[in-house]
Amino acid sequence: MTYEKIVQIAMEQSAVDLGCAPEDFCSDRNKVVISHPDQNARKYLELPFFCQLVTYGNNVVASASEEFAPFAEKYIEKYGAVRSFETPALLALNDAVQKYGYKVCFMAEYYLPVPERIVPRDCGLELRVMGREEFKKYYLPQFGNAICAEHSERDEIAVGAFDGQRLAGLAGASSDCDSMWQIGVDVLPEYRRHGIASAVTSRLALEVFALGKVPFYCAAWSNVRSARNAIRSGFRPAWMELTARSEDFVNKMI
Repeated sequence: MTYEKIVQIAMEQSAVDLGCAPEDFCSDRNKVVISHPDQNARKYLELPFFCQLVTYGNNVVASASEEFAPFAEKYIEKYGAVRSFETPALLALNDAVQKYGYKVCFMAEYYLPVPERIVPRDCGLELRVMGREEFKKYYLPQFGNAICAEHSERDEIAVGAFDGQRLAGLAGASSDCDSMWQIGVDVLPEYRRHGIASAVTSRLALEVFALGKVPFYCAAWSNVRSARNAIRSGFRPAWMELTARSEDFVNKMI
């Protein structure tokens, strides 16, 4: 599978999520669509969106409620593919969504694998590929980014780095949609900076490919350590997302 094909698969999934066409992400013109539920969207998304902005670098596609779509169109036309996702423009967007009981919430960068860069990496520890029965005992707070007890039905496969019988690092793959599985990773603090994160991430990516799925990786735009791991593991930045959620939802996170 080529990187170009992987990007096409990601755009097709983003189109399902937002309610647009895959080619909309390749246009030089911005696009606004009305959000609606879709059973094939990524399972963790709350649809319909009030306001969701996505860019693959060329333009901005906004998926919004009918009442907010006119402002979203003006906003992305004014600020474009870069400034729409940064301050001070975000302050204007937040002021606008607050009038409807929402706040700007998630800002994340998504990474896709470059096949020729996804290679086995040695970290000096034993790597074990684990199925559900093997990794279920590791639903612990210290591995909450790799596997999620709340949505354990999505966790499909994991790779652990073991120091003897102690699990030092874990990467897990979640079947968030049919074609793409998301990778999350955790390494115990005392084992960090030894190449464990990239070793389990790259090995898991190879396992996901072998199962016929596309692995993808997400990091908050400010999580430099996670972004570095994605790049070391053979991934590259592919798209950005910004999500507005209800004030009640956001306030519970503060």
